[in-house]
Amino acid sequence: MPTRPAISLWMDQLAPQPPRPSLQGSLTVDVAIVGAGYTGLWTAYYLKRQAPALRVAIVEAEYAGFGASGRNGGWLMGNLLGDDRLLAGLPAEQRRAGFDLLHGIPDEVATVLQREGIDCDYRKGGVLYCAARYPEQEQRLRAWLDALHREGLSNADYRWLVPAELNAQLRVNNPLGAIYSPHCATLQPAKLVRGLAEAVERLGVPLFEQSRVNHWQPGLLRTDQGELRAEWVVPAVEGYAAELPLLRRYQLPVQSLLVATEPLSARQWQAIGLERGQAFSEFSRQVTYGQRSADDRLVFGARGGYRFGGRLRDDFDLNADEVGLRRYLFGELFPHLRNVAISHRWGGNLGMARRFQPHMLLDRAGRIALSGGYGGEGVGASNLGGRTLADLILGRQTALTAQPWVLGERPVTALKAWEPEPCRWLGYNAIIRSFAHEDHVLANPRSAPWRRALARRLADCMESLMR
Repeated sequence: MPTRPAISLWMDQLAPQPPRPSLQGSLTVDVAIVGAGYTGLWTAYYLKRQAPALRVAIVEAEYAGFGASGRNGGWLMGNLLGDDRLLAGLPAEQRRAGFDLLHGIPDEVATVLQREGIDCDYRKGGVLYCAARYPEQEQRLRAWLDALHREGLSNADYRWLVPAELNAQLRVNNPLGAIYSPHCATLQPAKLVRGLAEAVERLGVPLFEQSRVNHWQPGLLRTDQGELRAEWVVPAVEGYAAELPLLRRYQLPVQSLLVATEPLSARQWQAIGLERGQAFSEFSRQVTYGQRSADDRLVFGARGGYRFGGRLRDDFDLNADEVGLRRYLFGELFPHLRNVAISHRWGGNLGMARRFQPHMLLDRAGRIALSGGYGGEGVGASNLGGRTLADLILGRQTALTAQPWVLGERPVTALKAWEPEPCRWLGYNAIIRSFAHEDHVLANPRSAPWRRALARRLADCMESLMR
């Protein structure tokens, strides 16, 4: 039987497994889930844990973890994109409860991993947001920390590290300081997908692979060889919403791109740190992220791109410029790694919501339960989304369903839609170019003060358009 092709370092590390059977004939269930990534698997898991008699089935166009769930950087974050803005207007006690709920995501996942016997190299070492390459990073980082503390968070959640404290965990070139948060873990994403898929199957959920949905109407999904009739449909597709007419205006596909080095020596890691599996990011608007894999590779990614018309990217064989940018960025942090061998290069499509705010809702008229728009933070956000959708579908009013990112019973059309083309493409590229320009100017110590100030002001202005 054919095996699944590798699409990332993570998938390449898994033992080969033949595809699961595709959907054949007609099947009636209570909940039909489209997509066997994190959101779909978590939703199925919590539904069956809370209501074992519920009939749930999953259809997947390729195979479990083919999308962003098998390609990401392996950060399990205890937060949600834009959570500070979403929680800002709430009373202090409610705001604190919301942050506590988010901060508990890594521990909730750890509980499931232990319960289900899933080994995915989980390490809760926290996250380091570093200022290193230019002083403006430190200014922005300190301003962010002040804003977090004004929202009621404390040093127990986010605290400043002076260079000596940063060096005790991560040794970067020219350290200026960092923010440390304990609310983050790192893991091997593909192992988590495989473990979750097997866990939901043990709970009685059939998972049909190679079963692309080609027709969707309320209560009915059709594939090439079968159909699913259901009371509720969960389109757990994130960036692949571009393929579904109902959702493509609300979850825009953008790409994030990663590289991994060959396994580094103990001596090389001694010069870097990250002994506890910490995640790290260099605090620029290029949006970098990295971790030390369980087999001692440096895994490093940065913001990718957007294709005109919201077209998905299928070819993730990164070109020389794409690899070169990521090599340059981590090489600035770790000069002794500038010429290290790159063993893997890959990327994935992720979903971005307008105003950069994730959403969870129950569309009763359309018989849809939706969670998405995670904006690259879906490893943790999808667990929150799966738990929330389970409560919404089961009609339960809980702390999960009372959060400001949950729209409750609202039609999908209540979501803020993205602007039509060419506005999206022009706007996205103008924003990204302003970020790249800022980074180029600020990283050059010889840039004149007026040029540095202008580059920052332009990037600030463009960043505000994203919200």
